[in-house]
Parts: sequence; structure tokens; C-alpha cells
Amino acid sequence: MSVDAEAPQRRDRSHFLYLAVLIAMALGIALGFLFPDVAVKLKPLGTGFVDLIRMMIAPVIFCTLVLGVGSIRRAAQVGRVGGLALGYFLIMSTVALAIGLVVGNILHPGAGLHLSEELAKTGAAQVSEQAEGGVAFVLGIIPDTLVSALTSTQVLQTLLVSLLVGFAVQSLGDRGEPVIRAIGLIQRVVFKILAMIMWLAPVGAFGAMAALVGATGFDALKSLAAIMAGFYVTCAIFVFVVLGLLLRLAAGMSIFRLLRYLAREFLLILSTSSSESALPRLIAKMGHLGVSRPVVGIVVPTGYSFNLDGTAIYLTMASLFIADAMDQPLSVGQQIGLLLFMIVASKGAAGVTGAGLATLAGGLQSHRPDLVPGVGMIVGIDRLMSEARALTNFAGNAVATVLVGTWTHEIDRAQADRVLAGQSPFDESTFDDDPHDDTPTPTTPARETPPPTA
Repeated sequence: MSVDAEAPQRRDRSHFLYLAVLIAMALGIALGFLFPDVAVKLKPLGTGFVDLIRMMIAPVIFCTLVLGVGSIRRAAQVGRVGGLALGYFLIMSTVALAIGLVVGNILHPGAGLHLSEELAKTGAAQVSEQAEGGVAFVLGIIPDTLVSALTSTQVLQTLLVSLLVGFAVQSLGDRGEPVIRAIGLIQRVVFKILAMIMWLAPVGAFGAMAALVGATGFDALKSLAAIMAGFYVTCAIFVFVVLGLLLRLAAGMSIFRLLRYLAREFLLILSTSSSESALPRLIAKMGHLGVSRPVVGIVVPTGYSFNLDGTAIYLTMASLFIADAMDQPLSVGQQIGLLLFMIVASKGAAGVTGAGLATLAGGLQSHRPDLVPGVGMIVGIDRLMSEARALTNFAGNAVATVLVGTWTHEIDRAQADRVLAGQSPFDESTFDDDPHDDTPTPTTPARETPPPTA
């Protein structure tokens, strides 16, 4: 009962933060136009916020990857269903990242901003200092000690140690569960700190937006509007074209009818800016749709950590925007390297406010540290794009559940047709499956198999 009472309060606080960021953006834009000289001097506010986010890169990546590898073990234990789900998630995340790169290279939304020549000089100095050959680069991924990787700014070292620890714990089997639980508690502390930092987002957004508009004027607003519009359009294309075509060909189902069936969940996500809020309802509604309880219990919770299509598109498009805005575009090799990094590091970046920013900063830190200060430009519009990320992630997980159910022959097609035709409506009053259905209620797996990102 207390949990139910707390949920609205958390949503209200998050909504307040969202409004505060919007107000801060508006004030920063106004100050940038009215008093550009003063506005440019407020840049340290945005820089300080980015430094706080950068501080959280190593712990966020470590915790999410170790727990993510643990969820791989749990999914793999159930055989074909888990293997199919993980393979599908990996492929679709890669496709989403690639689409983000392609669209970003076509639009070039940050081109023409020409941000700060002194930043460019600083970046060039950093790149020249860190220029190294292929062998030196590979050896540089190996940290001096296991622990030092978690306290350094070498993100690839953190990535290596996280994977090693994750697979080592995985190999222990049941004996590794206490370690997983301990890291789960540490993750809660890390995300609590991250949530506290995000309450400074209005200050960071105000300083970054004021400095950006003060330095570049109307061009800044055009570029920010371009990346936002491009991101929303890209997410829509991914959902309705890529996922829609896949769903039609593999399952013979209409993406529009499926999304209409989940309309209430989409409204819930819009009000909270997080797909996590709709997790229990997705589990229940996929069961009511006719997908078997084991498939729903495996695919949905695992998908919330591994099937982050909207987040993947955002990470690559934002990286290209920052690089173009700072007149230091990423080479093809750097884009491919960034894509590979994001495939691994983005797992677990959804559902936690600020985790996406930390992953974005981590990707740039690993490949082009001179571009990390540009993350400040994204702070203001990050919240404006969070809804599209959450909606795309949610749609991707719903489609994944239907597809895996179809491929494993664990879906009742007659029930699915009745549900999508409106002949067997979901019982909202009891938040349960059809009372005449003899299959167990799908809400049970949510208690038995909590999502890895909890």
C-alpha cells in the first residue's frame, strides 16, 4: 500500500524537474538574446554540470554492465527463448545505432554553429597528446590495477574491467548471486547520486543555453530544433517502418493495431518520461494478448536492459551533433568505434534519469575526450527528447515479445486476433488477464523475475 502511495509523488517530482528544465532553457535563451556578453560568461554553470555527469561515468557503466551480464546468464538459463531474445536485442540495438549514425550524417544538425575556437584548440591539444599507434591503444585499455579502472577517466578500461567482473561472477553460478545483489545495492546508491545531480539540470541547462545562444544567436536554436525534429522523425521511422515491417513479415500483425492496444501505456510513459513505469502493465497486456507466461516473463524484463532502441538512436545522433557543432566531426573509423562502444555501454541506460547523459559522455570520453564539454549543449533538450526515447524503447520491447512468442510458437494467434480486433478487451478494473482464460496471470513473473535495471 505504501508503494502505491509513493508512486504518484515520485511522478510529480520528476514532472517538476522537467518543467524546471524547460523554464531554465527559456530563461537562458532570453538572456542569450538580450545580453549575449553576460550570457557567454555563464558557461561555467553548464561546464560544472557536465563535470558532475562525467564523474558518474565509471560507476554507472560498471554497475549496469555487471548486472547486465547477470541478466544474460538468467536469460540463457531458460534455453531457446532467452537465446532468441538476446540475439534479437543485440541485432536491433545495432540497427538502431546504425540508423542514428546514418541520419546524423545526412542531417548534420550541428554544422554551422562553429562553437568556441578556444575549445577547438584545447581539443586539438588533447588529441595530439593522446595520439598513439594501434598496439599502444590496445595496451592502454589494460588498467594498472583492477580498481584503478574505476577511478580513472579511461572509459575503455572501465568497460574491460566491468565485462571481466561480470563474466567472472556469471561463471560462479548460484555462488555469484550475493555479488550480484551487492552490486545491485551499489547501483541503487549510484543512481540515487545521479538523481541528486539531475536536480541541478535546470542550472546546467540555463548556463549552457545562455552561453550557446549568446555565442551563436539564432543559429543555436535552429540547430537544436533540427536535431530534435530529426530525432523524433528517426524514432517514428524506426517504429513504423523497421519494426512495423518486421512485425508484419514475421508475425503477420499490424504495428498500428498493436500500438493502439497499448495506448494507455504510452500515455503513462508520456506522463513520466520513463518506460519503466509501464513495465508491469506491459507484462500483463502481453499475457492477455496470448503470448505465453514464460516468454513474457523472460523477454520483457530482459528487454528493459538490452532492447534500448530509442536510447541507441539518441546516443549516436547526439554524438554527431556535438562533433559537428564544435567543428570537429568524427571520422568514419571513430563513428564505427563509437557504435561498438555504445552497443555494449548503452545496456542499462534506460529507465534512469541521467544515465543516458552519462553513457553519451562516456562514449565521447573513450573516443574523443575533446568533445565531452559539448555534452552541455544537450542538457537542455535532453528532457525534450526523453519521451521519444522511452516510447521507442517501449514499442521495441512490445514488438520483441510478440516476435519471440511467434518464433517459439508460444503465442495464441486466435486470442491475439480477438484482442487486437477489440473483441477481448483487457480488464482495466482488475489489472489482470481474462478471468475465463486458464493460463496463469502474467503479473506473477514481474514479482518472480524483477527487471535487471531495478
